[in-house]
Amino acid sequence: MSLITLGLSGALGHDAAAALFVDGDLVAAVEEERLVRRKHAKGCMPREAAKFCIRSAKIKPRDINTVAVSYAPISIFSRARWHYARRYWYAPERGVDALFNGNRRYRRYMHEVKQLLDELKIPWHKVRFVPVQHQLSHASSAYHMSGFAEKTAILTIDMKGEYASMFLGYGEHGRIHRIKEFYDPDSLSGMFGAITDYLGFDMLDGDAKVMGMATYGDPNKYDLSALANFDGKHFKVNTKLISTVGLRRFKDKSRGHFFSKKLVDLLGPRRAGELFQDPYVHYAASIQKLYEDAAVALVEHYLGPVLKETGKLAFAGTGALNVKLNQRLAAMPLVKELFVPPAAGDAGTAIGAAAYTLSTQNVPIKGISDAFLGPRYTTERCLRACEQHRDKPIFEVLENPPARAAQLLGQGHLVGWFQSRMEFGSRALGNRCILANPMQAAAVDSVNKKIKFRESWRSFSPSIIDTLAEEVLGSKHPADYMTMSFDVAPQWREKLPGLVYKDGTSRAHVVKKEANPRFYRLLKEFEAVSGFGVLLNSSLNRPGEAMVCSPEDALNLFFGSDLEYLIMQDLLVTKRPEPDWDN
Repeated sequence: MSLITLGLSGALGHDAAAALFVDGDLVAAVEEERLVRRKHAKGCMPREAAKFCIRSAKIKPRDINTVAVSYAPISIFSRARWHYARRYWYAPERGVDALFNGNRRYRRYMHEVKQLLDELKIPWHKVRFVPVQHQLSHASSAYHMSGFAEKTAILTIDMKGEYASMFLGYGEHGRIHRIKEFYDPDSLSGMFGAITDYLGFDMLDGDAKVMGMATYGDPNKYDLSALANFDGKHFKVNTKLISTVGLRRFKDKSRGHFFSKKLVDLLGPRRAGELFQDPYVHYAASIQKLYEDAAVALVEHYLGPVLKETGKLAFAGTGALNVKLNQRLAAMPLVKELFVPPAAGDAGTAIGAAAYTLSTQNVPIKGISDAFLGPRYTTERCLRACEQHRDKPIFEVLENPPARAAQLLGQGHLVGWFQSRMEFGSRALGNRCILANPMQAAAVDSVNKKIKFRESWRSFSPSIIDTLAEEVLGSKHPADYMTMSFDVAPQWREKLPGLVYKDGTSRAHVVKKEANPRFYRLLKEFEAVSGFGVLLNSSLNRPGEAMVCSPEDALNLFFGSDLEYLIMQDLLVTKRPEPDWDN
C-alpha cells in the first residue's frame, strides 16, 4: 500500500499551495492563486489546490495517510519567543503576547485546517497530522528536492515564519540538522523588505524591482550600515529604524510602514517620484550590497566547514528569490553547486512540509526533476474552450506547433505558448509563456507595450538551449529554474540588450531536452530560423495577475491584450479581424 502525504502552505495569509507525495515521489503541486485567479491568494486556504492534487493523483481523500503543514507551535522554553519579547521591549503588549499566548496564530490556523480537511472529506480522526516549523519546511523544500546525495549545507532567508527568520544547517542521509537560527525582528529579508517599502514598492512583489533598480546605482555612495549591526557572526537589525511595530512605525495616510520616522529623518522622505533620482537609486544599490555581503558572511561563518566537505549548498525562503544574491553565493570559492527550488517562497513550503515529514519516517525522497507539477490540458480541451469562448477565436490544428511558433517569432511576432502541465513556482519555464525574438528590439519593446506594461528599464529573461548556454553565460552551472543571474558574455550583451541587467547579468533559464522536450524543440526550430537558440521568455499573465492556468485563462488574457498569436497545445489561436466601419 502506498504512503500518501499531502503538504499545505498558507498559514501566513498569502501564497497558499498544496503538494502531494506518493511514497517519496512528488506527483502534483499547485499554487492556490493559479486556480482562484488572485495574485498571492491573500487570505485563502489551499482549497482548490488540494482538490487538484487529489484528482491529479487519482486517489480518494480517505486514501491520504498524512497531512503536513508548514507552521508549527513553538514552545515557551524555546529561545525564539523570549528573543521576540526581548527585542520588542518597546511594545510590551507584543512581548507579553509572545510569552503567554505565543501560539495564538497557530491555533487559529489549525481551526482553518480542520475546516478545510472536513470540506475535502479527509477524515481528521484517521489522518496523521504533522505541523512542521516554517523554516524547516523551507529547508526541506531545498535540501530534499535538490537530489544532492552528499552532505549539503542548507540556508534559508525569510521574512519570518512563526518566529525564526533564518536557518543555517546541513542535510545528511536524508535528515536535516540545525546549526544556527535567527529570530524576528533580526531578519535579512525583513531589512531588505523595509527598504523596499521605503522605496515605494509593495513588499511581496517589489523586492525584484529594488534588485533591478540596484544595478543602476552606486552602492558606495550612501552607507546604510546603520540599518543593522553585523560582525560576520551576529546579525541584529536596528529596530529604531526598520522592522518596527506599534508606535515606532512611520504612518502616512493611515497606513503603517515597516520603518520608522527616524529612518525618514535619516534618509529623506519615502520615494514617491522618479526611480532613478539621487538618492533613491543609490539606496537600492546599497541595500542590495549590504544584503549580499551579510548573507555571504553568514554562510562562510556557519556553513563553511560543511561546504569544505562537499561544496553543495541548498537555499530557499523569500530571500532566495533574489537572483543577484544567488549569483554571489554560487560564486563563493567553497560552493561547487547551488540549488534553489523553483518555488523558493512560501508556496514551496507545501512541498517542504510533506518532504520533511517523509524524511522523519525514513522514506527515501526523490529529488525534483522538473517543475511541471500543475494542471494539464489536452488539445481537445483547448478546442472546446475556443468553441465556447464569447469572443469566438479563430483556431486551427497544427501539425508541428514548435515549427510554426519559431516561424512567427522569427517574423517578429509575440507568441503566447500554453503547453502541458503548468509550472510550480513564479517562473515561466516553457509551458505558460509569452515568447519573443530577443534579437529584434521592436519585438522586445512590444512585450512591454502590448502585454506586460512593466517599467522599460526592467529586463526580461532568456530561455537558452543547453548547447549554447555556456557560450552565452560563460558557466556550466545548472540553470533549470531561472533562479540565478549570470554574467552574460560581452558579445551576447549586444545581441540581447532587453534580456540583460544594467550590470551585464541576466536571470537565465537553460533548457534541456529531457526536462521539456516540446519547448526544447521550439528552441531548436528557432535556432534553425534565426541562427540562435535563445528566446525572450516572460510568464503568461498581465500585470497584477497570477500566471494563467486553464485554456479559459489563456483566452481571456489573449483577448484582453494585444497579443497576436496564442498556441495552446496543438492549436494556433488568432483573433477575428476588426470590422471596417468606414466601408
